[in-house]
Amino acid sequence: MEVSGHGGSRVRVRLAPSPTGFVHIGNVLVALVDAAIARKFNGAFVIRIEDTDQKRFLEGAEQLIYDSLAWLGIEWQEGPDRGGPFAPYRQSERLPRYLEVAEQLVAQGDAYRCWCSPERLDEMRKAQQAAKLPPKYDRLCLGKSETERQAFGGYTERSVIRLRMPDTGYTTFTDPIRGEMSFENALLDDRVLLKSDGFPTYNLAVVVDDHEMEITHAIRGEEWLPSTPAHLRVYEALAWTPPVIAHTPLLLNADRGKISKRKHPWANMRWFQDEGFLPEAVLNYLGNLIAFVPDAENPQQGVARELFGFAEISEHFQLGSIGPSGKVVDLDRLDWLNGQYIRRMTLDELARRVDPFMTAAGLDTGNPIFMGALALEQERLKRLSEAPSVLSIFFREEAYAPEALVPKGVTPEVARQMLDGAISVCEGVAATGEWTAETLEAPFRDLAIALDLTTGKQRGQLFGVVRVASTGRTATPPLFDTMAILGAETILKRLGHARLLLAGLGV
Repeated sequence: MEVSGHGGSRVRVRLAPSPTGFVHIGNVLVALVDAAIARKFNGAFVIRIEDTDQKRFLEGAEQLIYDSLAWLGIEWQEGPDRGGPFAPYRQSERLPRYLEVAEQLVAQGDAYRCWCSPERLDEMRKAQQAAKLPPKYDRLCLGKSETERQAFGGYTERSVIRLRMPDTGYTTFTDPIRGEMSFENALLDDRVLLKSDGFPTYNLAVVVDDHEMEITHAIRGEEWLPSTPAHLRVYEALAWTPPVIAHTPLLLNADRGKISKRKHPWANMRWFQDEGFLPEAVLNYLGNLIAFVPDAENPQQGVARELFGFAEISEHFQLGSIGPSGKVVDLDRLDWLNGQYIRRMTLDELARRVDPFMTAAGLDTGNPIFMGALALEQERLKRLSEAPSVLSIFFREEAYAPEALVPKGVTPEVARQMLDGAISVCEGVAATGEWTAETLEAPFRDLAIALDLTTGKQRGQLFGVVRVASTGRTATPPLFDTMAILGAETILKRLGHARLLLAGLGV
């Protein structure tokens, strides 16, 4: 892995997002790569805000970027929020410099002004499509003064500045992730560098900023790969040394289709927080996509460690080992991983993490029953957001159909006998003042014998009736533990209600 791009200087990487909406998971993957490089080589990770697209600018989007990275525990050393030696770090605050460089490129003959109207450019593109030609500017304005250009149709006085690409040969560079990449210059467009409103496009601003902020490694998503020849042309024209440029692979769904902002909510990093994924688990999962962390406790070589944090990611990270193939975001795997972290938490920490979800659902975590109920469900939780739904049975009685009290293979009359026996057992245990899972289990086993329930299936039917009557559900944590947490008063009340429901079935 190359670790310098400017004469062996300190490694400097950057994330350059646009504050135009939610934080995409692909941007976060790039940020993790940046942070791992900076940590591994004792470098600096810079956040630079590319806010030159004023039409798409969204108030508050910049803060979302900081919040998302901070939530994952990804740290940066420089940026608009904390300053640094190369401030300002917002492109909208650096406009005079971009204009200066654009004018320099025009003066050198490496760029030119274009006065073509949007309508003319649209007609040009449609004609190229119809003729099956590569989509690129036809250079009508190249070599012309404004006065000369006015003689042709499709003129607008609001000019842009375009980069002049070479007419022949190839632009070739080495991407540490993808190897040697080569583009035929004759097929490349003369991209706009400076828009008519005086704001730079990405193609100019990214080069100026990376150079002047001494960025050594420019890591970005695969979608920016076609723009790299233009950026290298700007570097060449200005006699600047480009950084190492690498393009991370696309993130894919489990079906290997591209993650879409419109179709897939998990494109938005906020979705993971709202769904109750732990930042440790999300960071761990993304780390799996970019680094192989060996399991030091496994004697077999080549076995990956499943649970690890940022320290291990940065230690074992190799840029060239990421590979160009798309990386799958498998939510089932992430659910499993999240569950592993949940089970390793202390109960107090888990209670703190689920509290916002419980409160939003109107469930009081100050209720004395909460901690005991949470301890029962901790093994089953995959997401924090599941806590209200799985724990609600401990806070309120839930409606269910009377037929749920009658297991398959059992008549309503037999179900009534089972429930009557259960009520009797619970009344007896409650009278002793010792209401625990242990004091409940033994008399219920005796009840099964008394009812001549000799097989495991028959005993399961008995416990099924009691489970539905106690919780309204057919699947819960261990039955007697659940009944112990709910308490004698609640259980007897719910069993009595279940008896009334069965009576409605005519038994």
